[in-house]
This record gives sequence, structure tokens and C-alpha cells, in this order.
Amino acid sequence: MAHHHEPSILLPLLLITLSLMSGKEVLASRHLLETTLPTVPELPKVELPPLPTLPTLPNFELPPLPKVELPPLPHVPILQEPQLPTLPKPELPTVPHVPALEKPELPELPSLPHLPDLPKPTLPTIPTLPKDIPFPSLSTPHSTTSP
Repeated sequence: MAHHHEPSILLPLLLITLSLMSGKEVLASRHLLETTLPTVPELPKVELPPLPTLPTLPNFELPPLPKVELPPLPHVPILQEPQLPTLPKPELPTVPHVPALEKPELPELPSLPHLPDLPKPTLPTIPTLPKDIPFPSLSTPHSTTSP
């Protein structure tokens, strides 16, 4: 089922291949393959002169650099922390005493009315399968030859 469209693709590809094989380009390429090429004479190898060597230069020694003495780092004096004057604590007046209010009593709630008991619905029973299931058997076919 998965390769249902494959044969329908092969026929156009076959026709395209056959039409390309019958063109003049194919014949020309076959002609090129069958022709023999002329032999090219080998050129003599040219001997190159040896490479010139570079003259060796004398090693120059650099004079040592003078050692620089650095001045010591400047010292920053430690400053004392400024002393702040102490502020006097303000005396606040006392808060007047407020007497506690009495809590109101809630009235008693009336009792709920008695609901009648409703009958409970019965659940449907699940059918049970028989334990001995008869095994199906096929009857023997009638014979086509007569005895």
C-alpha cells in the first residue's frame, strides 16, 4: 500500500532517460571517448641552481636597562570620627485610659426543621457470567464423493 505511486513515477523517468540518450550530445561524447589522443613528448627536466645561503649576522647584546627606584607611597593620616552631641529624650505625655466596652450578646439561633428520611435508591446488580461456557464446535462437512 505504501508503494502505490512508485510505478507511475517510473514510466516518465524511463521516457526522459531514453530521450536524453538519443541526443547528439551522447553521440559526441561517445566519439570523444573512442578517439585516441596524440602522444605528447616529454619535456626535459630543468635543473635548478642551488638556493643561496643567507650570511650569518653577529649577535648584538643590548645594554641592561637602568633600575628605577620608586619613591615610597604617600601616607594618608587617619582622621578621627566626629563626636556628635547627645540629644535629650523628649518626655511624652501618658495616653489616657479608655474603658473597655461591653460585648453585645448574640441571640440564640432557631433550630433547623426536621427533614423526613428518604428511601435510599438501590443499585443495579451486575450480571454474572456462567462458569461453564460451552465450547463451539463445527459440524463435519458432507462428502462430495458417493460411496
